[in-house]
Amino acid sequence: MKTSRRSLLKNSAAAAATLSISGRLASAQAETVRIGVVYDLSGPFAAGGSAACAVGAQIAIDLVNERGGVAGKYKVIPINADCQSKVDVAINEVERLIDQEKVEIVNGVYASAHAVPLAAKVDAQKKILWITTAIATAVFKDKNLQYVFRGQIHSDQYGEAFVTFVADNAKAKLGTDPQNVKVAILHEDGPYGVGVADATERLGKQRGLQLVMREGYSATAPDLSSMVTKLKRAGADVISHCGYNPDITLFLRQGRESGLQFKMLVGNGAGYSQLDKLRATFGKDIDNFCNIDPVPAQLLNATSLAPGLGDLIKTMVERYKTKTNATDVPPHCSMGFNQTWVLLNNVLPVAKEKYGGFNAEAVRKAALDVDIPPGGTIQGYGVKFYRPGTQLAGQNERSTPVVMQNAGEHIAVVWPPNIKTQDPVLPLPSSSIYAMRT
Repeated sequence: MKTSRRSLLKNSAAAAATLSISGRLASAQAETVRIGVVYDLSGPFAAGGSAACAVGAQIAIDLVNERGGVAGKYKVIPINADCQSKVDVAINEVERLIDQEKVEIVNGVYASAHAVPLAAKVDAQKKILWITTAIATAVFKDKNLQYVFRGQIHSDQYGEAFVTFVADNAKAKLGTDPQNVKVAILHEDGPYGVGVADATERLGKQRGLQLVMREGYSATAPDLSSMVTKLKRAGADVISHCGYNPDITLFLRQGRESGLQFKMLVGNGAGYSQLDKLRATFGKDIDNFCNIDPVPAQLLNATSLAPGLGDLIKTMVERYKTKTNATDVPPHCSMGFNQTWVLLNNVLPVAKEKYGGFNAEAVRKAALDVDIPPGGTIQGYGVKFYRPGTQLAGQNERSTPVVMQNAGEHIAVVWPPNIKTQDPVLPLPSSSIYAMRT
C-alpha cells in the first residue's frame, strides 16, 4: 500500500510533536535539584533542636520552590533521612543518599558526633556536605576539607563568647575582678561538649577566670547526682553547661533537689535553646538563665540587615509557628533555614550559571565564591569560607554567636554590646530557686 505525501507529512508532524512533548517532559524532569536532607527526627537529639532545624530547612526549600526553584528555574527535591540520634545510622543514611539516591549534595547534620565522621567520609567521596548546625571546631580544624562547608558558628566561638561575657560583666555586675569569678564547666562528652569545654577552659585561663571544676558525662547518663555534689562543693559562681535535652533536665532537677546555688548558668545551645521544653518542665526556675548560640533571627533589628530580610524572617516565623503550633521559635529554626537559604540562593545559582551544573565540583567552586557581608543573612552575620590550605578550610570566617537571656516569654540579646537589646540581669535575682545566697 502506497503512502501519500500528505499522509507522510501528517505522520511526520505527529511524530515531531510527540518527540517535542517528550523532550519537554524530559527537560522538565531534568530541571530539578535533588538534595539529601539529614537530621535527627527521632531520639534525644530531635528534642534538643534537630527537629526545629529540619522544619527551618524545609521552610527555606518551600519558599524557594514557590518562587520557581533555584534561580527561578530549578525545583528543589529534598530526599529526607532520619539519623535517629545514632552515629551509625547517620553514616548509613548519608551513604544511602550518595550511593543509591545519587545525590551530590547533603544538607543538614545536627550533632557534632555525626558531623566529625561524616565530614571525612563525604569529603573523601568528593560530594558536598553542607552543615547547617553541628558546631564542633574539630570537624574542620587541620582537616583541609575540600567539599565540606559550614556557615554556622563553631565551638571555639562559644567558649570565646562565654569568657568575654563573664569577664566584661564581672566588675559591674558581680562586683569583683574576673580572676575572682569561680567558673565550673560541665559538658556532655561528645565532640560538641568537649569542643566547647576545651575552648572555654583555654580562653578562660587566658582571661584569668578561676576554673574550679570541669567534668564531662554521657548525654545518656541515668544519674548526675555525683556531679551535682562536686559542683556544690566547688562553690562555682558561674556555670558553663553543654547538654542536649534529657541530660539538661536531669541535671537541673537533681540540682534543684539538692539545693544547688550559683550566680549564673550559661548554656551553649542545643537543649538550652529549646525553651518551650525547659519551661514545660521547670517553669520560672529557668528565668534569667543565659544561652550562647547563633541568634534567633526574630530577635534582631531588621533595619540592621540587608533589605528584604526582615520580611523573610517574618515569613519564616509565621510558617514555623503554623507547622509546629509552637509559641517560641528557637535558634535552631533560624540555623536550618539560614544555612539552607544560603545554599539555595547564593551557591547553587552560581554553580549552575558559572560552573555549569549542580554537581559537587561546581558547587564547591561556587561556595568558595560566596562573599556575603555582615548583615547579609537573617542571623546577622556574613558568609565567606576559609580557603583550602588554611586551618579551618570550609568554615565560615564571618559567623558570630550571641549571649541571650530569658525571662518568661521574653528573650533578649545581652552580648555583644553592639547588638544587645538589654543589659544582662546578673547575678540571678533572689527570687530564683538557684540564686546564690550570701
